[in-house]
Amino acid sequence: MDEKTTRALVEAGAVKKVLIIGDGATVHVNVVTCNDTHIVTTTKGAIKTWATLDSSARWVKGIGIGKAQLEISKWLPGQKGLSL
Repeated sequence: MDEKTTRALVEAGAVKKVLIIGDGATVHVNVVTCNDTHIVTTTKGAIKTWATLDSSARWVKGIGIGKAQLEISKWLPGQKGLSL
C-alpha cells in the first residue's frame, strides 16, 4: 500500500494500529486495518524503508498518526546495509 492510500485510510479512520518494525539495518512500517495488515510501499511498489527510527516515526506522524507500536527484536542498527 503506497503513501497516498495510507493517508486516505488514516483520513477515513480505517487504520486500527501502526507498527514500526526494525529489521536488519532498516526500518519499515506496517498498517493494520480491520481486515488485514499492509506493508507501506513506494509508488513503484518496493517496500518503503528508513535508516533510522526517528525518520520513520516522523513519517508516521506526518500522515496523521499519533500512536505507533515499535518492534525491534530483529533490528540491528550497527549492521551495514547492502547497496544493490
